[in-house]
Amino acid sequence: METNTNRLILLRLGQFLALAALAVLGLFDVAQGLLRNSELLGLLQVLMAIAAAAVWLPARRQGSTTLPKVAIGLGTASLLLTLAIVGGYPDSSYSSWGLAESTALLGVLFVLARRASPGWAVGAVVMVGAAVSFQPLRGGQSAEFVIFGLIQALAGTAAIGVGIYLRTLESSRQRAVDAVRAEQRAEFARDLHDFIAHHVTGIVVQAQGARFIAEQDPKRVLLALEQIEEAGAETMASMRRMVGVLRDPSSSPDAPLAPVAGLVDLPGLLDQFTSAGGPIARLHVDGDAEGLPVEVSTSAYRVVMEALTNVRQHAPAAQVADVWIRRTPDWLLVRVANDGVPARAATPRDRPGYGLVGLTERVRAAGGRITAGPGIEGGWVVDAAFPLP
Repeated sequence: METNTNRLILLRLGQFLALAALAVLGLFDVAQGLLRNSELLGLLQVLMAIAAAAVWLPARRQGSTTLPKVAIGLGTASLLLTLAIVGGYPDSSYSSWGLAESTALLGVLFVLARRASPGWAVGAVVMVGAAVSFQPLRGGQSAEFVIFGLIQALAGTAAIGVGIYLRTLESSRQRAVDAVRAEQRAEFARDLHDFIAHHVTGIVVQAQGARFIAEQDPKRVLLALEQIEEAGAETMASMRRMVGVLRDPSSSPDAPLAPVAGLVDLPGLLDQFTSAGGPIARLHVDGDAEGLPVEVSTSAYRVVMEALTNVRQHAPAAQVADVWIRRTPDWLLVRVANDGVPARAATPRDRPGYGLVGLTERVRAAGGRITAGPGIEGGWVVDAAFPLP
């Protein structure tokens, strides 16, 4: 929430500064004689600058189809205005060609390359780019204005290049995040497969056994039926809680199945972590870790495993990593904390880490929530909470 608020504040500040810069350029245009030859044409240029600013200043969603359509209309209007000025004043210099409008149109080119739908973006970029390139001819048709037109064309190309670069970065990051989430869903599905296979196998075995003991001891048949009912109810409950995870049946259908690791396996995980050298891992358990739903137990195990991996990678100075597991009647609470100082922030050239993204997907699929951040007394703390049915 705080991060979103900071982003909104930065967005509003950037919009304010951009408007202020356009206002300064508009005053400069007026001082250079924007309204001198024709008040009507000068007023139209002012309106074009305002319209262009209204197109690129607001935040736009990715893949917008409205943005390029509006931009095509804007570029067409700007070109028609240029033709009107050039045709009305062919033999002499008119006045300022409108730096505020030029700057606003460059912003439109950037936003088009950054956010517009690919199907419409090409036509919109060509139209607005032409408007920017020919706009200096409003000031006159001499060689110097042609040069200014070429300069603005280069500036438009740079704006398009920056927009495409940022668009590519965001697309790459989104693909990486989607891949991590798909991997987590597939892994979660494999865990569920093992769990269901275990219980269904038990149900089948008990049902077969009940057939043989039915004639010898009817009371034992009732006990077997109760066990079958209990195992079936537990399996169905887990399937209902995890149905959202299995929304992509094509995710890694041939991936190898691995044994399900849960909270009961944490001592071995912490022993391996400590024996590898570095921080000492300590386990604190409050409550019974047995009998938990499989999606909760395995997700809690993965939270601890990912948190310890991050301790190894990002807190080399840590001496101790404490793992707390607490079970209440309604919640399973997991906390992993270390006393180290986080390593330097990652640079753009470093390999981006998406472990927390995938972990968040897994925890939310189990109905829980997870947070990670600096601890009050230093170090780094990962907290996860899972509701218990």
